[in-house]
Amino acid sequence: MPRIDASASGEFKIGGDLAINRLGYGAMRITGPGFWGEPDDRDEAIRVLKRAPELGINFIDTADSYGPFVSEDLIAEALHPYDGVVIATKGGLVRPGVSDQLWPIIGDPAYLGQCVRMSLRRLKIERIDLWQLHRIDPKVPAGEQFGFIKEMIDQGFIRHAGLSQVTVEQIEAARKVFPVTTVQNLYNLGNRTDEDVLDYCEASGIGFIPWFPLASGDLAKPGGVVDRLAKSRGATPSQVALAWMLKRSPVMLPIPGTSRVTHLEENVAGASVILSDDEFAQLDAASPRPGAQHTLGVP
Repeated sequence: MPRIDASASGEFKIGGDLAINRLGYGAMRITGPGFWGEPDDRDEAIRVLKRAPELGINFIDTADSYGPFVSEDLIAEALHPYDGVVIATKGGLVRPGVSDQLWPIIGDPAYLGQCVRMSLRRLKIERIDLWQLHRIDPKVPAGEQFGFIKEMIDQGFIRHAGLSQVTVEQIEAARKVFPVTTVQNLYNLGNRTDEDVLDYCEASGIGFIPWFPLASGDLAKPGGVVDRLAKSRGATPSQVALAWMLKRSPVMLPIPGTSRVTHLEENVAGASVILSDDEFAQLDAASPRPGAQHTLGVP
């Protein structure tokens, strides 16, 4: 078994100055069922968070809506004062209740200001290294939301800022107001709808954080290309999907999430699976091209 170390994924500098290993961890799944409330196994959630830096993961992504608030609280309990680990969080989505499948968007700058300040309090920090607008609220002028982010950067509450589930046009509009350093969109082997966004980010040096990064749809079914390559490499289908993601672009920053240490270690081991150009081409040719419909879910 290869040495388990997330540094095998290579390095990326957010905003040109904040160095992280490209393989990170998404802390959505350390909450309860339906991403609501405390996790069923709180001790294991803490173990996952503590194990991540030991494996070389120095980039953890969360949001105030995960729990809500639970993910940020657990991160602070397990990892504060962080010691070289970059914590990225998001604001702008709310949770009416566990049974509600909708995550309403609130882009009112007054509310977003509360999001930033409360995340600072929960994470026990004075500045957020990377704060991302979870969604652009169509009910509020986009310029007001972008202007708020610039104010937070100027006032020192946020070091770098990003956007989530956006188009190229929205990124370009935001960049006229503040430096967009990351974009977090749905992207994986089974869904490449936002291929143009990834290409734009690569050309612009913007970090691209794919959510649901390990999904590969029918490609992972018995006899599918992911299944075949996994068996030939002695790897898991998830590790092959992750290897494809990392090879796809130097700005790709996958954040696979899990609530179990064993699964975390398996994901990190995937960073050491290096696909040949031919293997990459097989996966690339078999995966759905842009135009596929988005799957359900919220990152």
